[in-house]
Amino acid sequence: MLNRLDLRGVTGSLAGLLPRPVVAGDEPVAAVRAIITDVRERGDAALAEYTARFDGALPPNWRVPAGELARALSNVDPDVRAALELARDNIAAYHRTQRHAEIRHDSPGMVIRSLQQPVDRAGCYVPGGRAAYPSTVLMTAVPAKVAGVAEVVLCVPPGPEGRIDDVVLAAAAVAEVDEVYAVGGAQAIAALAYGTESVSPVDVIVGPGNVYVAIAKREVAGTVGVPSAFAGPSEVVVVADATSPVELVAIDICVQAEHGPDGLAWLVCWDPAVAD
Repeated sequence: MLNRLDLRGVTGSLAGLLPRPVVAGDEPVAAVRAIITDVRERGDAALAEYTARFDGALPPNWRVPAGELARALSNVDPDVRAALELARDNIAAYHRTQRHAEIRHDSPGMVIRSLQQPVDRAGCYVPGGRAAYPSTVLMTAVPAKVAGVAEVVLCVPPGPEGRIDDVVLAAAAVAEVDEVYAVGGAQAIAALAYGTESVSPVDVIVGPGNVYVAIAKREVAGTVGVPSAFAGPSEVVVVADATSPVELVAIDICVQAEHGPDGLAWLVCWDPAVAD
């Protein structure tokens, strides 16, 4: 149910009427630092402890066997598989336009060159828990493949039975991910950055997550490459009127609202029938 604000006749600033996400305080930072230190020192044993505590179940193996990816791909609905493959192809086509062999500038007495070189291992974090996010698999792993990264590694929190959702595994198969690990949270970021007995460290970490994942990425930046922009709570504003297809409006709102309780999804609408 959407909370409704009637702003007709309201003058002046609206800032006081519109809530903003709460910024993380010191407590999550301290907790994340403790998790990272523990994973660095105890490796897989620490992963097991935090996974059992936060996810409620342990996977049979940290690394998901390649056969599981193939099984998941064969089991998903054919329409879902087709959608995953179409999304993969579209993402790859776009990112291929960003590739260039070399940018070169010649001036008297100097040559300036800019080269793109893929890293050896890229770690892709895909959130879980509230929903399955095959789109995140594709949007992180496919660009890495296009860039020529030798090994693309995926970390996904396991579900209550210690398993990863089939559609996520199917997306990993479609994207030709090299390694998939059933581990999430700050402990997954620590494992990707420093390695454990089961997880080899990577060169760069990408992908969204909750506040603990975002803080963990910030903490390991420098040890591994991390994008300079850290993802915060999801926000979306959808503007709709009587000509807008209401089902698509609802979908646009829901796909952001499902990301977590800290996100904000707004509908700006001046037609009460559409809002209803």
